[in-house]
Amino acid sequence: MDININMDVVNQVLEFLQRKDIRDLEIFFVCIVASLVIGRYTPSILKLIIRRFFPKRVKEIYDEVIYPVNNLLRLTATIILISSSLEIIKNYGPIYNILRGLADIAAIFSFAWLASRFCRQLLRVYGIEIIRKLGYSADDLLLVLETIINVSIGFIAVLAYAKDRFDLVGLFTGLGIGGIALGLAATKTLEQLIGTLVLYLDRPFIPGEYIRLPPSSEFLEEIYGRVESIGLRSTKIRTAAKSTLFIIPNSILARLEIENITRGKKVMVLLYLDFDKKLGEKEEALVEQIIAESTNSLFGIDPGSTNIAIIEHAKTLNSRARITFFILGSSESSIQLRKRLLELANEKVSRKLTNYGIAFDLQEPNIYVESPVTI
Repeated sequence: MDININMDVVNQVLEFLQRKDIRDLEIFFVCIVASLVIGRYTPSILKLIIRRFFPKRVKEIYDEVIYPVNNLLRLTATIILISSSLEIIKNYGPIYNILRGLADIAAIFSFAWLASRFCRQLLRVYGIEIIRKLGYSADDLLLVLETIINVSIGFIAVLAYAKDRFDLVGLFTGLGIGGIALGLAATKTLEQLIGTLVLYLDRPFIPGEYIRLPPSSEFLEEIYGRVESIGLRSTKIRTAAKSTLFIIPNSILARLEIENITRGKKVMVLLYLDFDKKLGEKEEALVEQIIAESTNSLFGIDPGSTNIAIIEHAKTLNSRARITFFILGSSESSIQLRKRLLELANEKVSRKLTNYGIAFDLQEPNIYVESPVTI
């Protein structure tokens, strides 16, 4: 009797597990596990394919551009695979709809984040050289390009998410009509919002930084203080001397010449070039000339700050060049960009000296010392 009851229970369990909706759930959970595993090893799989089937140049591109974003690539691949697996449980209406919405948001914006980081890496590695070959100076133009690309990627991501959920034509038409009405009814408010947008995109300052504003028609005295907050309509600045709080409309700040004191810093760079022999006077003069030309031509190098000293190495007794100069930058991004320019300049110096039969080793790592600019 007990055996029959147990067999009935087993049969009921088997019948339950064999139902189509239950099988779909089982397959779905298996796919989730598979997505986690495949996503985890996506960079390794991609690297294996590239190394086996593509030329050496493609391998170098992978190492320079894709490898630095490997973690983000894993995350994006995992989310996309999980999102694709949701089609298996499409018959589970309410649960599917909730999970589908969350998965779409995660997939679209993780892919947008990956695209943004990938484009940034691509610009940093290859964009500098391309811009210089075209005859332009690879200065903050690269940072502007990064901003434009990021805004474009973000806009496309929003459209990709909204295209199946909203009537975009009707939405943009409504925004156009509403924009005209808003412009007529609230010109000042619109001006404030545009000023806020300019400040957020251009980022001449961020909260916590010290800035100086020149006298203008809105305020007669110079303002020097710390930025406390940037709001939708105005920015709050706490003056350094009196600790007075100035609340200045963003539309005014967008028109002013702003001096950012906090970002007024320079980075001292110290390089050592160890030569494989003791240089003669003519060779020393040639080395100094090539190094000076290469560093002074870089954008963001403090003019006239390059100092080159040819000394004797304490151990090998061969010649050693000690080079110091200052990199100027307004933000961490621009400093990093100029460090990349410095790497290219080092390669240029190496090629020129090699052509003259002078070989050297660049001591790694380069030494960077930050120091504020005297106010």
